[in-house]
Amino acid sequence: MTPGSPAQATRAPLTAAQVAERISRGESNTIESRTSRSFGEIFRANAFTRVNAIYLVMFLLILSTGYFIDGLFGLLIIVNSVVGMVQEVRAKRTLDRLALLSKAPARVERAEGVAEVDVEQLVLDDVVLIAAGDQIPVDGEVLDATGLEVDESLLTGESEPVLAGPGYELKSGSFVAAGSASFRATAVGEHAYAARLAKEASEFRKPSSQLRAGIDQILKYVTWALIPVGVLTIVNQIWGRAEDWRKAVQGLVAALVPMVPEGLVLMTSVAMAVGVIRLGRRNCLVQDLPAIEQLARVDVVCTDKTGTLTEDGMRVGAVERLGVDDDRIEAALAAIGRAEGKPNASMAAILEHVGDEPALATQTSIAFSSSRKWAAMQTADSATGAVESWVLGAPDVLLAVGDAARTRSDALASEGLRVLALARGDGALPDPEAPGDGLPAGLVATALVILDQRLRAEAPGAIAYFAEQDVDIKVISGDNAAAVGAIAAEAGVPHGRNAVDARSLDPDSERFGGEVRDRTAFGRVTPTQKRAMVHALQEDGRVVAMTGDGVNDVLALKDADVGVAMGSGSPAARAVSRIVLLDNSFATLPHVVAEGRRVIGNIERVATLFLTKTLYSILLALLVAVTAVPFPFLPRHVTLIAWFTIGIPAFFLALAPNTARAQDGFVRRVLDAAVPGGIGAALASYGAYLTARAVFGADHAHRVLNASTGFLALVIVAFFVLITVARPFRPWKVGLVGAMIGGMLVVILTPFGSKAFEVDLHDPRAVLIACAFGAAGIAVRFGARAVLRAIYAAVSRRRQRRTLLPRP
Repeated sequence: MTPGSPAQATRAPLTAAQVAERISRGESNTIESRTSRSFGEIFRANAFTRVNAIYLVMFLLILSTGYFIDGLFGLLIIVNSVVGMVQEVRAKRTLDRLALLSKAPARVERAEGVAEVDVEQLVLDDVVLIAAGDQIPVDGEVLDATGLEVDESLLTGESEPVLAGPGYELKSGSFVAAGSASFRATAVGEHAYAARLAKEASEFRKPSSQLRAGIDQILKYVTWALIPVGVLTIVNQIWGRAEDWRKAVQGLVAALVPMVPEGLVLMTSVAMAVGVIRLGRRNCLVQDLPAIEQLARVDVVCTDKTGTLTEDGMRVGAVERLGVDDDRIEAALAAIGRAEGKPNASMAAILEHVGDEPALATQTSIAFSSSRKWAAMQTADSATGAVESWVLGAPDVLLAVGDAARTRSDALASEGLRVLALARGDGALPDPEAPGDGLPAGLVATALVILDQRLRAEAPGAIAYFAEQDVDIKVISGDNAAAVGAIAAEAGVPHGRNAVDARSLDPDSERFGGEVRDRTAFGRVTPTQKRAMVHALQEDGRVVAMTGDGVNDVLALKDADVGVAMGSGSPAARAVSRIVLLDNSFATLPHVVAEGRRVIGNIERVATLFLTKTLYSILLALLVAVTAVPFPFLPRHVTLIAWFTIGIPAFFLALAPNTARAQDGFVRRVLDAAVPGGIGAALASYGAYLTARAVFGADHAHRVLNASTGFLALVIVAFFVLITVARPFRPWKVGLVGAMIGGMLVVILTPFGSKAFEVDLHDPRAVLIACAFGAAGIAVRFGARAVLRAIYAAVSRRRQRRTLLPRP
């Protein structure tokens, strides 16, 4: 694309009255954009759920019988709603606070002067000032520009930056790759390009959640099973029995209530919300919740060097003159630095070094670009009119191999120093759009600018953490490869010293993927190469987190599985990232990854508990319905089991530490753990119940004793499942399981508890029968799990054979 024609509009900044008038007409950049749901939406989403509706119907049925204690499960309606609302409101407040801190203001020129305002306060016809790293907030027409290059790849997919001059139509959502400009806003709010694009959901992807999809799939399976079993249970309990209707309703509710995995979705939401809150305490902004899930799967972290592994600020350690007698070196540095609308860290350090040094008069300039790795300006001698050019950039880009200045810069870079070369050439700057590298001919190095950059104190510890957790580190930087290697080695990156110069790598070559996979440090990487490296790792089956802070990281941040931006980074980098580290601390990243693992790993544990209960409830109801015997339990029994073997421990286990990296196959692993436990628990309770009926009698007088026998057998297997899920053991977990067992014993063995919950275990034979069937149920669980694994292995072998067989 080429620059547009010169702008016809005059530069007339708006007055305060004109701004107010446009706001009153609705011509401001206000867009409905929230980090979370409103308070009303949170209330409705947590109170009016399908599970709460089912429980409410069952609760009303029980109230109609007069057995109020059997309605204890109705408390779950309140608990589910309140816990969900409290945690989501806390998460909302955390997100809203952090999002406010993360907002990048816009610079606008108005009649009263240049000011920084919130992006939402921009109005139609405002004169907006932009510079490298800024994301363009509204559509507009360029008024004037200095080396402006606009990257529209996030909108159009076109990877090459566009050279934009006066009259060029800017699109909101693109970002400034280089240079600076002012433009007049021509479309704001919902009329801006980015807002329209987001509405149409074209280029802006919505993050997917494997976890949510897996839970939805499990709930679909459960729903399919619930319908026929529920119908059979209703027929058996209501129409198939001639006993008192109140007892029939008790049995019906007791059978149906535990089939609903009421806490699965709740605990998932709570774990996610608590994860957001914990990360918020570390000044980490989670811009979308599925990012937490992806963090748990990360097995490679790609990190930039400058501003990520090293500290934000730089300072000029020295300016080495290279034997050229020229007193204009500082003036040339000042001219190049001041031409930048928003200097990067290197330029800012140079400007601080030159101070108030008068700058050379500039005829034209080319802003610094990450892809070019240099900036330049053109000046003319006031007396003779002779034109010359000054270029500041990477020595290995500006200078030929063997040049003494380049040899010296390479030696300095190997010590971890950042070095820029200042070179002078006779003649004008070439046309930036002309073929070639754009450099003026006959460049002669005049000075080396040596910049001090210090490794972040926390970086080695973070690198060591990732090594312990089997997470690979890749240092990907635009700096000199020797400097990148020195910093990587100092940080403790394995094999980091041997950094690869990315100019020798072709993303289209066959060896590119292997180089990215096998090497750990890369220098002189262009923005498009960074993105290609992320893609190569993803194609190799890796889950990639990319950290960065500059405009050169934007493409890679967007395409990584999890983009992590530094809070002090460019607005464009923050805008496309899913995680923002507001404290700019690389040491926060291990906590971010650990939090993702904790959330997802614990949700898997909790899902196993809830689905085990659902499965044994469905199987037990099916067995009872098929054999046409009364349902053994009362609603108060299933509530008691749910409290001590699932609900209370699940809440604590969902918030426990967990460092295991999440893997694909969530549904299979959960079913692999839950199905055997469900089968064992159902057969144990049903067998103990039938045996008790045979030993003690099936009449109404022994109903409580028979039910208590089946109840105890079920409790034994349920606690065994809890113990299995709680592994690996820690003192607090032992205490938790012990407290749950103790609480259950207190309820069923004390006179008040046994009477209130109708549990009668005074006959030793009942205890022996329950223990025998409980042990048998545990054995069945092991056997069922072995069978399931054998089936999985057979299916896997068959799939492998099909893959290897030649196609006809």
